[in-house]
Amino acid sequence: MPSVLPDGEPMPEDGALPASALLGAGERPLGFYLHVPYCATRCGYCDFNTYTATELRGSGGVLASRDNYAATLTDEVRLARKVLGDDPRPVRTVFVGGGTPTLLAAADLVRMLGAIRDEFGLADDAEITTEANPESVDPAYLAALREGGFNRISFGMQSARQHVLKVLDRTHTPGRPEACVAEARAAGFDHVNLDLIYGTPGESDDDWRASLDAAIGAGPDHVSAYALIVEEGTQLARRIRRGEVPMTDDDVHADRYLIADSVLAEAGYHWYEVSNWATSESGRCLHNELYWRGADWWGAGPGAHSHVGGVRWWNVKHPGAYAAALAEGRSPGAGREVLSGEDRRVERVLLELRLREGCPLALLKPAGLAAAEQAVRDGLLEAAPYTEGRAVLTLRGRLLADAVVRDLVD
Repeated sequence: MPSVLPDGEPMPEDGALPASALLGAGERPLGFYLHVPYCATRCGYCDFNTYTATELRGSGGVLASRDNYAATLTDEVRLARKVLGDDPRPVRTVFVGGGTPTLLAAADLVRMLGAIRDEFGLADDAEITTEANPESVDPAYLAALREGGFNRISFGMQSARQHVLKVLDRTHTPGRPEACVAEARAAGFDHVNLDLIYGTPGESDDDWRASLDAAIGAGPDHVSAYALIVEEGTQLARRIRRGEVPMTDDDVHADRYLIADSVLAEAGYHWYEVSNWATSESGRCLHNELYWRGADWWGAGPGAHSHVGGVRWWNVKHPGAYAAALAEGRSPGAGREVLSGEDRRVERVLLELRLREGCPLALLKPAGLAAAEQAVRDGLLEAAPYTEGRAVLTLRGRLLADAVVRDLVD
């Protein structure tokens, strides 16, 4: 969850949504994102809404304690049930993110999932994911998660090289994420993801290839690879500004992406979103696809964002303020916006174009259609899908996805 909240109109104290938000809801899947804002230490590149124990000490008191967090978050799940009323949809996906969710006891994560099951019910084939820091789990913890209903797990690996991890201020040791994959498999997890980051200052092509080889060798069915973004206000940004570490340029990012796509494809991983590869259809992250396809999800937790039927809202950031609002029977929402038809069209193009299936050309206006025709000629969009009414990025187009999108949304 980003650390900076957008502007917007005030959120009603009871969290009520416009009647229009649930029109046609039965045709859209419903997911839950549960944000756990706690971290043992702060990584130098991280700009998410997270807090260490030191940062929370004396700020929010007992309300901000992670010991009480599961109970507090279940209060928001109950609020969601009240707001969504008699919406009959069972929940299709649950994703627990952070922060480091696995700093909580496994029983707490299972309790949070149980609240969703009790209030909404879970689809028979529901995807239930948690993120995990490799150093914060062991076989017993993973077994407890699996027994409690979790069936997918995502480990933050970032790199296999110690000097790269040091620049990122990551605390796990090389080799631990790969061991976690084996432990998760032994616990009964069918779907396991490893997150990688490329473009860290001081990382070489050989370092990146080693990280890819290590990830693939561990045998997950899903790999995510993201270019490092240096966010203002982070420790890494300050180090770069002081000249302690170099800045990585866009050309390096492009080279690393091409390496990733080639190495992963050769190992049997197929891209289905610009930064995500899976070995099969069942290995794709269904929860993230809710975001990319503009479905409905309720984000519970400090700073979490939600979207239901064209209404987007976001919670207050601080765990203490979040808990206080729920304790007083108020929505923790800090603000919201009601998206116009044009807003939703633009977002569909922005997000669906990132997918292997692309976006329908019917979403484009005349200027966008003309840009799409030119993009085909320039080798940025695939020709065959274009003739079938869809805009699908080529490999070169994926490297320039942001520029392609800007042209197509006109």
